[in-house]
Amino acid sequence: MGRLVVVSNRIADPRKTAAGGLAVALAEVLNSTGGLWFGWSGKVVDSTDADDVHFQQAGPVKLATVDLTQVDHDDFYLGYSNGVLWPVFHYRLDLADFDAGYIAGYRRVNQLFARKLMPLLKPDDIIWVHDYHLIPLAAELRALGCEQRIGFFLHIPLPPPLLLAAIPGHDWLIRALFAYDLLGFQSQGDLDHFGRYVETEAHAQPVEPGRWRAFGRTVQAGAFPIGIDVEEFTQLTAAPDAVEMYERMKNEYSRRKLLVGVDRLDYSKGLPQRMRAFREFLERNPELRSSATLIQIASPSREDVTAYTDLLHELESLCGSINGNFGELDWMPVRYIHRTVARARLPGLYRASRVALVTPLRDGMNLVAKEYLTAQDPEDPGVLVLSRFAGAAEQLKEALLVNPYDREGTAAAIGLALQMPLDERRSRHGAMMKTIKRFDVHWWCDTYLEALRQAQAEEKGTSWLRL
Repeated sequence: MGRLVVVSNRIADPRKTAAGGLAVALAEVLNSTGGLWFGWSGKVVDSTDADDVHFQQAGPVKLATVDLTQVDHDDFYLGYSNGVLWPVFHYRLDLADFDAGYIAGYRRVNQLFARKLMPLLKPDDIIWVHDYHLIPLAAELRALGCEQRIGFFLHIPLPPPLLLAAIPGHDWLIRALFAYDLLGFQSQGDLDHFGRYVETEAHAQPVEPGRWRAFGRTVQAGAFPIGIDVEEFTQLTAAPDAVEMYERMKNEYSRRKLLVGVDRLDYSKGLPQRMRAFREFLERNPELRSSATLIQIASPSREDVTAYTDLLHELESLCGSINGNFGELDWMPVRYIHRTVARARLPGLYRASRVALVTPLRDGMNLVAKEYLTAQDPEDPGVLVLSRFAGAAEQLKEALLVNPYDREGTAAAIGLALQMPLDERRSRHGAMMKTIKRFDVHWWCDTYLEALRQAQAEEKGTSWLRL
């Protein structure tokens, strides 16, 4: 294949795969093709300094970044990407800031990316664009004459047509997707939402399963659920940091059964609902109270935004209330940690925990669920309580699937998980691990790129008017 060019809002050094994320999936193919990874540097600078492309060599891979001005950062990143698209795509219309006029900044930064990337491209490059920050990038590249194969992968959910249609200019966003040759979604549900939207709102014509034609172009779309690097995470579980964490947790909680939740502090994760369900569990099961402790890690996330500040205060209040009402001198039901825990230590915490609570209100995939299962001892595994609204629920059907809005139902699932017999735990864990190993991150990368190579491209010379 030609050189792989990856474009994402933020980049990563593919040599440092221990950090996880896209670098794990893309390191091999980037290294083998001498690839290019292009994105934002993470720096906000004065407007006079924002025009340069910065290069860094990471082995055979070239990293190229651009800076953003304060206005571009606020409009593109905080404003439209995370103030409009993020809440709507996670079904939270009530939190979207539709009236701020951020869309101009969103388009402006995508045009900047296109202008700076275009001179770096080679004729046989394959371009893979990632996530909601860069939906219009292919259209901007096409307007500059780019004819290379371009794919797009959405890491977050795609909402149903009526929710998507609530975005002012939603038709512009979807039209932009038709500049790609292949669209990838996390789940079949997301793909179905896309198909229904383009047929009802954009009057697209189905060409064949997974292909639609509209706006003078044809686009192919499919579900490509992302996985984890099972081998890498298994090695991480056996490494000294994880083993030390496991042994410490087992010693400190030798008389307890641990439950664990690991999330970013984000309203999509359903943390207040989870705490209320845990409180319901404690109220309904007095005989189990002192035998169960929930460790909830909520990593800081965008705390300068009002919605996140309110969430932080609500979560702190709930945890304090639960501990005040149910705690004993020698036992606190919730250990709440509002900071980031090193990834190298997490497998040990997962392995020591009898139950993982992965209960987002909406999530594209949620890899914590897969990491938790991979870290388990297959002879004595823990139990995954998983939201049916996480993309992972399509694959991990043997988990205890719950509706996170149903407090009593989630509380009952927590009780069932803590008391599940060993044979059932082994059976469920074994079935889910077969799925996780088969559809790992390398399967995701290879399958998507092969589909992009095979996607039927438009004839060269097809015109594409700037949106």
